[in-house]
Amino acid sequence: MEFGTAGLRAAMGAGISHMNDLTIIQTTQGFCRYLEKNFSDLKKRGVVIGFDARAHLSSGGSSKRFARLAANTFISQGVPVYLFSDIIPTPFVPYTVTHLKLCAGIMVTASHNPKQDNGYKVYWENGAQIISPHDKGISQAIEQNQEPWPQAWDDKLIDSSPLLHDPYALVNKEYFKDIQKQCFYRNINKETNLKFVHTSVHGVGHKFVQLAFKAFDLSPPFAVPEQKDPDPDFPTVKYPNPEEGKGVLTLSFALAEKDGARIILANDPDADRLAVAEKQESGEWKVFSGNELGALLGWWIFTCWKNNSRDTHAIKDVYMLSSTVSSKILRAIALKEGFHFEETLTGFKWMGNRAKQLMDQGKAVLFAFEEAIGYMCCPAVLDKDGVSAAVITAEMASFLATRNLSLSQQLKAVYDEYGFHITKASYFICHDPKVIQQLFDNLRNFDGKNTYPKSCGRFKVSGIRDLTTGYDSSQPDQKAILPTSKSSQMITFTFANGGVATMRTSGTEPKIKYYSELCAPPGNSDVEQLKKELDELVNALEKHFFQPEKNKLQRQTE
Repeated sequence: MEFGTAGLRAAMGAGISHMNDLTIIQTTQGFCRYLEKNFSDLKKRGVVIGFDARAHLSSGGSSKRFARLAANTFISQGVPVYLFSDIIPTPFVPYTVTHLKLCAGIMVTASHNPKQDNGYKVYWENGAQIISPHDKGISQAIEQNQEPWPQAWDDKLIDSSPLLHDPYALVNKEYFKDIQKQCFYRNINKETNLKFVHTSVHGVGHKFVQLAFKAFDLSPPFAVPEQKDPDPDFPTVKYPNPEEGKGVLTLSFALAEKDGARIILANDPDADRLAVAEKQESGEWKVFSGNELGALLGWWIFTCWKNNSRDTHAIKDVYMLSSTVSSKILRAIALKEGFHFEETLTGFKWMGNRAKQLMDQGKAVLFAFEEAIGYMCCPAVLDKDGVSAAVITAEMASFLATRNLSLSQQLKAVYDEYGFHITKASYFICHDPKVIQQLFDNLRNFDGKNTYPKSCGRFKVSGIRDLTTGYDSSQPDQKAILPTSKSSQMITFTFANGGVATMRTSGTEPKIKYYSELCAPPGNSDVEQLKKELDELVNALEKHFFQPEKNKLQRQTE
């Protein structure tokens, strides 16, 4: 296993390439030494550690056990540890780092990965996930601290230590107090007839979403009974990932039909992501894409800010962020409304760190999102948060219902006002790193050495940005502005028809992903024609750039 900016993620089991007691101890020893080097007051401030409900019976590994071993490592070196006594959503860790002004945070989770996996996610003192060079520094420190320290396995020692603190009660109180700053329509919430279904997909989210609804004075959502309690086997779903769409929501649809609910809110197992579905007038269910929900939440959060802001000049200090593979709808809203929009590299580690920089300069970062159903709706958490996103979506839907509008109708209204943004994303599975490397090498040497494609089928390429090599054809010096990373593949093609497509590798899964978008100016309402054009562009991208048959790639649907 290699420690990167996403920390660690691998299957639980024996051996140095798996998540187990030894690799957790080694990782934490390295992390502890790295923090000692960076913080002279580490022994005064301490760290927070949280965990989800994952467990692996055959190897004895579980998130709780790994969290206790990590706590033991720090406490053995005189470092105070705020160890949650029970399962929590991932966003509670960055929240605690900021709220208690700690040096760092660790969350033991593999998010929505398959059941055999676990992970170790790290936050810095600013409350955001680590970025380079910390990943390299921690990785080197792990290499230098491989031999377990005395009593490394004896996690019972922590129970009697004065250095062990449990932040569970405090954070449960303070977090729900903080997210109430995003509650603007309490009276509507109290009276709404709108019914919601919530699923936590066998993860940690149930209790916390119920509490969030209570904090906003909303009636509690109906919980999918088969999925509301944590179960590390995820028995009712093939993949515990609401991003996979309708398959994960089958039980939610059934409960919603039974109880007359129109909206479904689904968290992934560590409750940092949110998927939303709405029953249409036709009786069909629409599952919103991450980009569509990003458009709705961006519109809603800006509208709430505008209606409640006393100072009209403040708009020049308002920011929204999204990742470079997400829809550019926030850019369109920002241009028309006069606030700032910035794009970052893929992943909340970039958005969280950038948001903190802007906040430190006195700016207001209202919202950040990525198309992988991740939303940061509340400045108290500098990471994606599926709990606050769920309850803010519920308030938005309740407000719209008083205007006889559905989420789908409001989404169309957003596109009518700011221009249609049609997106399509998918992925191919490839377990052979050599094939992936070859595929991207071919794109960089398409018509001879160091030449990128000039077209993709009938679509003319007008611009190329390669964030692996740092090349950007649109810049005067042909150097990309966003940070580059040689360790991951990422190329963005701009087409003459206004389309954009990005191909990239995943940091945590054996996938080559693609993201495509067509943006139309306001007033172009021929949506079907736009969709047809984007479908053709995606087909050409798959055929000419991915070459799935030649490269033996497995499609998402397979």
